[in-house]
Amino acid sequence: MLIQVGYEIAFQLPQPAPMLLMLYLHPTRELTTRRFDCLQATPNLPIQEYYDSFGNRCGRIVAPADRLTFRNQALVEDCGLPDLQAPQATQAQVQDLPSDVLIYLLPSRYCEVDSELKDLAWNLFGATPPGWARVQAICDYVHQHIRFDYMQARANRTAFEAYRERVGVCRDFMHLAVTFCRNCNIPARYCTGYLGDIGVPDDPAPMDFSAWFEAYLGGQWYAFDARHNQPRIGRVLMARGRDAADVALTTTFGVSELASFRVWADEVAPA
Repeated sequence: MLIQVGYEIAFQLPQPAPMLLMLYLHPTRELTTRRFDCLQATPNLPIQEYYDSFGNRCGRIVAPADRLTFRNQALVEDCGLPDLQAPQATQAQVQDLPSDVLIYLLPSRYCEVDSELKDLAWNLFGATPPGWARVQAICDYVHQHIRFDYMQARANRTAFEAYRERVGVCRDFMHLAVTFCRNCNIPARYCTGYLGDIGVPDDPAPMDFSAWFEAYLGGQWYAFDARHNQPRIGRVLMARGRDAADVALTTTFGVSELASFRVWADEVAPA
């Protein structure tokens, strides 16, 4: 299966400002990319690339005053199968986890592991068999607990606030699920990327980037999605981190206003 992904995003800036960009495909997608993404800026600006501490491909620029537009497009190959399911995947004891995984047990900006959610997590999921069944129980709970509403999106909502307010967007579902996982000693990390309507009914709402999370079970990472709560086809990863703060698509060190936003991820026929 081939999937064409891309976006066009425009900002209006009243004065020049440095920007950090996380607008590329994740390096792990290189072997499955048929036509590589190439970030373009209008006006034409030099973009300095680097890799952050989580292995994400990033860019940095100094944006000029006035309108600034980013465009990118890539053609990726996908197996065409839903998210891998492994119901028998086990949960390791903390002392047996690899050292580089331990960071995904700790509190982060939007995932308050050391909050009231800790006792709640064990009360809700402590009787569930550890491993895959426990992560799935967490997804089931979060999926039912939070109501999806674009109009209620808020950039600074934390996992505990999402639990209390019971409303949010995909990032809020994932932050709460990630926090519950970490509180149950299951390493979990936040992911962002493309997820088109492939194998499911078309969503009439304009497409946005999507969020999901990965849990470390049985010695590897598996994708979970507390918002849709069903295996999906065609996830195309852009970035991973502890939570949404680590994978912001753009970070402006100054004032900027979003002027337009368009994202796509469509299955295409082989040439």
